[in-house]
Amino acid sequence: MRPPGGLSHARLEHLDGALRGHVARGDVPGLVALVARRDTVHVTATGVQDVASRAPMRRDTIFRIASMTKPVTAAAVMMLVEESRIGLDDPVERWLPELASRRVLRRIESPLDDTVPAARPITLRDLLTFRFGLGAVMAMPGTYPIQAAMAELGVAPGPEQVAAAPDDYMRRIGRLPLMHQPGEKWMYHTGADILGVLIARIAGMRLADFLRERIFAPLGMRDTGFSVPDAAIDRLAACYARDPKSGALTVWDAADGGRYARPPVFPSLLVSTADDFLAFGRMLLQHGRHTDVRILERPSVELMMTDHITPEQKAASPFFPGFWDTKGWGFGGAVVTRRDPNGANPGSYGWSGGFGTNFIVDPAAEMVAILLVQRLMRSADDSALNEEFLTLAYQAVSD
Repeated sequence: MRPPGGLSHARLEHLDGALRGHVARGDVPGLVALVARRDTVHVTATGVQDVASRAPMRRDTIFRIASMTKPVTAAAVMMLVEESRIGLDDPVERWLPELASRRVLRRIESPLDDTVPAARPITLRDLLTFRFGLGAVMAMPGTYPIQAAMAELGVAPGPEQVAAAPDDYMRRIGRLPLMHQPGEKWMYHTGADILGVLIARIAGMRLADFLRERIFAPLGMRDTGFSVPDAAIDRLAACYARDPKSGALTVWDAADGGRYARPPVFPSLLVSTADDFLAFGRMLLQHGRHTDVRILERPSVELMMTDHITPEQKAASPFFPGFWDTKGWGFGGAVVTRRDPNGANPGSYGWSGGFGTNFIVDPAAEMVAILLVQRLMRSADDSALNEEFLTLAYQAVSD
């Protein structure tokens, strides 16, 4: 028989020591790490939430999880698909008229008026797989006219929350041509913001309310939302950025009075805790079920955790160097397509956030691993801590 936990105590101690070393060296003020396998949950909370107050990091510290929101959004969309309120291949213009009758740039370098008609309507599948035609361009800001236009309209992907209300945001998106034909190329991020608007319009309620009623409450995710209430603000970690010249950590967003101390104009980036997100990860690991509650049907989870990007699209859609060597993209997150250097098995699913957060759900290893930190990521090099954490988490698997 297999051991119930299947995690090595000695290797978990090594993991904890390595993470404490990053805090001691000043790489991050503090962190919370969680590794769960079968019935064993190991949590490390080290360092401080705030450098000035020296408030200690806690297991229930609240973090800005940024793009770790994307899998949650995708799960919410799949609920609507299961209820036959929208189909994966349905055009979305019925609910998002701003995306009807799109024009497409002849080339990414083209001026905004050098366009051709879209070959077909944008579908829900296009949005879920980030292939609807707009998104982040991995080039220096201002390299192309479309980049400058997105920045000017306040819809360019970045660490800041969108400053426009949802309807205004969609009007701004509607003023832009697409960069590529629907379904043609993978482009990061923008589809997730639009999916949030789509959920609210189909459901006829605020996105925050839909997520709370359909996902957070059933899963017991009590500290997850788009802002932190006054009663819990003392548990929100301050967010830091590294000064490019001195290397020192400076406050990017404070807790009390900061960006997440009040509901946002455009709800798109969640806050959460390690245990809250473990509940979401275990739901995926258990094919849509959490304890005795079914959140999603098994086929929906399988679609989320399946690579939908073609080899040709991976070759034509550069992301971070080497990203597509071992990964693809499902609905809302990355899918491991062959065993990666960290040890993740094919079929694993997860994603990271722009403040250094990261999670993975590995069905073959029966494991969920979560790392929560609060340091703004400015380059691919900032993911080194995440990579080390995942490597050490997999090394702790004892059978």
